[in-house]
Amino acid sequence: MESVAVFDSPGKGRGLKATKEFWAGDVIFSEPSVAAVVFDSVAERICHSCFRRQDKLQRCGQCKFAHYCDRTCQRAGWAEHKQECGAIKAYGKTPNENIRLVAHIMWRLDKEGSVFSDMQLTTLDELEDHLDDMQEDDLKELKVDIHNFLDYWPRTSKQHTIDTISHIFGVINCNGFTVSDQRGLTAVGVGLFPNLCLVNHDCWPNCTVILNHGKIELRALGKIAEGEELTVTYVDYLNLSEERRRVLKSQYFFDCTCEHCKNKTNDDLKLGGREVDGVKPSEEQVKEATDYCFGMMEKMEKARLKGDYHEVVKICKTCIEKTEPVLADTHIYLLRMWSTMSEVQAYLQFSYDAAEYSRKMVDGYTKLYHPHSAALGMAAMRAGVTHWQAGEIEVGHAMICKAYAILLVTHGPTHPITKDLEAMRMQTEMELRMFKQNEYVYHSMREAALKNKPMAMMNEPRSVEEGIKNLFHRRK
Repeated sequence: MESVAVFDSPGKGRGLKATKEFWAGDVIFSEPSVAAVVFDSVAERICHSCFRRQDKLQRCGQCKFAHYCDRTCQRAGWAEHKQECGAIKAYGKTPNENIRLVAHIMWRLDKEGSVFSDMQLTTLDELEDHLDDMQEDDLKELKVDIHNFLDYWPRTSKQHTIDTISHIFGVINCNGFTVSDQRGLTAVGVGLFPNLCLVNHDCWPNCTVILNHGKIELRALGKIAEGEELTVTYVDYLNLSEERRRVLKSQYFFDCTCEHCKNKTNDDLKLGGREVDGVKPSEEQVKEATDYCFGMMEKMEKARLKGDYHEVVKICKTCIEKTEPVLADTHIYLLRMWSTMSEVQAYLQFSYDAAEYSRKMVDGYTKLYHPHSAALGMAAMRAGVTHWQAGEIEVGHAMICKAYAILLVTHGPTHPITKDLEAMRMQTEMELRMFKQNEYVYHSMREAALKNKPMAMMNEPRSVEEGIKNLFHRRK
């Protein structure tokens, strides 16, 4: 950890600064979790040791709760699961993920003390819990969790004070980091990473965080000078500055004073009107289209929750046809409509439509997001895949190359999803050469290949908000 130092950040409390110069893609530090647990909702589909998603998992024969890829994973996870296993059997049921995570942390504290490694820059006692800042409803939930934790905590384990237990609950409430599956596409659990907790927020940060092979990596998004504060974003930049500040205040208990919030940077683009030949629609027209779009998003989400994807398409098409001539291609509601259409049409295997909407989405994202934003990289990857599936090899290859360049910075060359992209890039490059040599032969070979091997269905579409998760895990 000689590349970073703890310092007092003006108006923010403690933070981390660089003690040397970094460039885009540099790993500033990596850190294993103190403890991590799978979410309740995916406990039967995710390995509790390596956090991989598998079709068939082996269940712990004792507690019937923990699931593992195989004996190797079960043996690797036994040191952590042993006490949990006994506690679940004695308790008679499995507590929620927050209680399980606090228990894992407490068992590790009892075994190793407050310092877990030579790389650790802070102890858990020194981390903020913000218990005094919590709203009444959140405090009620916290008290329920503490009560259930006390019933769950084994009498044979070391006993702790209510203050100590409350502090750990408060720390994970503010600083629990979402743990993703092996491909980094889906949040499947939550863990605590003490050094990461010291990195402060900025809506336009100079770093990003990614989980890679079981450890988080803090990676530079661009040049960082020696002595410069290291920052990550806790919320999605696609939201308006007022909304970002509201979320940060309610969930993380501070007022954001970053330049993008103070200046309301890009808010005009996010709610702007479409300019055609130098003429913009009136404010009234933009407001009417914005309100209409907002109402249609609520209808669309209800249809999505029912699994009625043809109705989702119908709602989105109606909304897009009415609002696209009025709203700018950077308008956040229109972007969410395009994003939903891209995902749903890909799921329904309407590749040409999916490709069109994904390209529009990427064009809008490019004007709003940081050029090395992981959200932009993932959107470009989706666009590349959908164009590839639609047989539009030139645009598909270009998008995949764009995504690969971004993810080399945000995820690094060894991350599974970057490796997937590298394979796609090589495949589309080969197909593009074939296409340029003879378009007819290329399309004939493609048709023959598709007849022999039908296109696989895409993953079922998620909610609009699920694609724009916060960096840190929050209780639902």
